[in-house]
Amino acid sequence: MDNKEIKIGLLGCGTVGSGVYKILEGNADSISKKSGAKLVVNKILVKDKTEPLVVDVNKDLLTENFEDILNDSEIEIVVEVIGGVNPARDFVLRSLKSGRSVISANKELIAKHGEELLAAAEENEVDFYFEASVGGGIPIISPLKEDLAGNKITKVMGIVNGTTNYILTKMDQEGAEFDTVLKKAQELGYAEADPTSDIEGYDAAYKLAILASIAFESRVNIDDVYMEGITKITKEDITYARELGYKLKLLAIGKQNEGIELRVHPTFLPKEHPLAKVDDVFNAIFIEGDAIGEAMFYGPGAGQMPTGSAIVGDVIAAARNINYGAQGRIACTCFDQKEVKNREEVESSFYIRLDVIDKPGVLGEVTGLLGNNQVSIESVIQHGRSDNSTVPLVLVTHQIKEGNLQKALEKIKSLEDVKEIASLIRVEE
Repeated sequence: MDNKEIKIGLLGCGTVGSGVYKILEGNADSISKKSGAKLVVNKILVKDKTEPLVVDVNKDLLTENFEDILNDSEIEIVVEVIGGVNPARDFVLRSLKSGRSVISANKELIAKHGEELLAAAEENEVDFYFEASVGGGIPIISPLKEDLAGNKITKVMGIVNGTTNYILTKMDQEGAEFDTVLKKAQELGYAEADPTSDIEGYDAAYKLAILASIAFESRVNIDDVYMEGITKITKEDITYARELGYKLKLLAIGKQNEGIELRVHPTFLPKEHPLAKVDDVFNAIFIEGDAIGEAMFYGPGAGQMPTGSAIVGDVIAAARNINYGAQGRIACTCFDQKEVKNREEVESSFYIRLDVIDKPGVLGEVTGLLGNNQVSIESVIQHGRSDNSTVPLVLVTHQIKEGNLQKALEKIKSLEDVKEIASLIRVEE
């Protein structure tokens, strides 16, 4: 190995950016041998140079002006970890157009503007890598683009948000309500002060859009992803899941079969399914391909060092390409525009929990309306009378079209003896 140096501009030095810096500094000798050059952070963009950082860096590296990085002719790789769409989109685009390779962990940016950014990278013959945008430290983007490239992927399904997985795990283990566990997650730092992106499913939807684009070789618009969060989940739903032999998880689900299905929602999974065993803040992504069969990728889905690990892996790959003049060799693989299925045509099994008056004939009325709309029932649970004269009626359907179920539920709502459709959760067999 010669004494070549490759200079890096780091955009952001918060939790993830500091992890990148720590790994580059702490593993410098090994990284140099793997990349074929000494990788050196030349400048770090921060909001305020007077604010303390979570990692010890030379203050001379800090700048509050992106132009200082763009105008530094020595910088060949830019790492973006500031998050959000603006100004990240502008910084990344300008970096690519200036002939720099870019590594990003920004799932929202890539889900919304990935096509534009990958086109800019291809046009300027540089790399745009984003392994850390999905699954934190879990390798999944590179395996889909390279190692599994010979497969036709038919399913990608995963737990891709650690905050919601922690909340659902604790609700299951402790029998607690959603609000109680959310507060505990915030106290432990697993949930943000404003947890909307996590608990309403936005974070998982961004990640599914990225995964599905690559897995199904098709442009995916984030607006095509059906999204439902976990805020309506109760401890009663968790209890019934256990009684029926399921675990409740927030899943990102993409399927390819005569069109593409794209959905993020709470899901009942059989207890024996590999994803059902993934608890706390861990992530896992389950893949089905025509050649490989089934495979699962599991590990820490977020955090300073796991996410930093994925970013540094991309930095090393970009550095190798610079050394060998091979930048831009893996272009965008989304070469199709496949039809996304209308949600009413998507088939699934469903768990339905109704609050009904405890009197003869109610079950018959409900099942009759379901049957009239081609909804068949697999199992029923109905417990005894309660103090307020209503009881829960729990039904699990066979695999049906969602549109048929919605038509039936509209009629069931109007029944005098049905007081509420308390819960509707999809079941993935």
